[in-house]
Amino acid sequence: MKNIQKIAVVTGANRGIGFEICRQLARKKDILVILTSRDEKKGLKACEELQKKELPVRFEELDVASAASIQRFAQKIKKDYGRCDILINNAGILIDRESDDVNYSGILETKVETIRKTMETNVYGPLLLCQALVPLMKKNNYGRIVNLSSGMGQLSDMGGGYTGYRLSKVSINALTRIWTAELKDKNILVNSMCPGWVKTEMGGSEATRSVEEGADTAVWLAILPDNGPRGKFFRDRKEIPW
Repeated sequence: MKNIQKIAVVTGANRGIGFEICRQLARKKDILVILTSRDEKKGLKACEELQKKELPVRFEELDVASAASIQRFAQKIKKDYGRCDILINNAGILIDRESDDVNYSGILETKVETIRKTMETNVYGPLLLCQALVPLMKKNNYGRIVNLSSGMGQLSDMGGGYTGYRLSKVSINALTRIWTAELKDKNILVNSMCPGWVKTEMGGSEATRSVEEGADTAVWLAILPDNGPRGKFFRDRKEIPW
């Protein structure tokens, strides 16, 4: 912990964009990254891969779809580190396409259970994590919260299909605005970002962007100066419409 000045938590980070965010953040000066995953074996393996490169990364088990897991995690962060400076809500699922419907669950075919399960991970998880960790940010009057959203959650360009995923990303954007309003007098900056179509397990092999490109804006937002933007939506470090 020598010279470590900030603690950064990244959810769903054993692979893909989350893993790359951990790698890029850990290369910044004075940041200890807490790599989280609901799968302990996969999380430990990912953490060890970064530690072999002498990067300051630790693993903690966290299932953002479980309120009990979130509570245990928050208590451990408070006990072991006494602070949380950066929270990147990266964990997310896209299960609409698991439907038999060829149009990936148009809104007339989407099962409510698909929406409910998606919201538990993509929205309720970040909400509960903020409720648990923002008090630590308030204590030190410093915080950066980055919510990974998607262009599929933009009301300005809303399309059809993928109903559960779209609704979850609209909701996480709304939470960004709500948190910003309620934390306006604190040095806690909350923003949403869209990584674009990235080559990950979720994005698929046809995606046009690398994980390095997908992670860049999240890392940029995680280390904003005190006078940085808050309550905005970004892609490639540029503000985009809600």
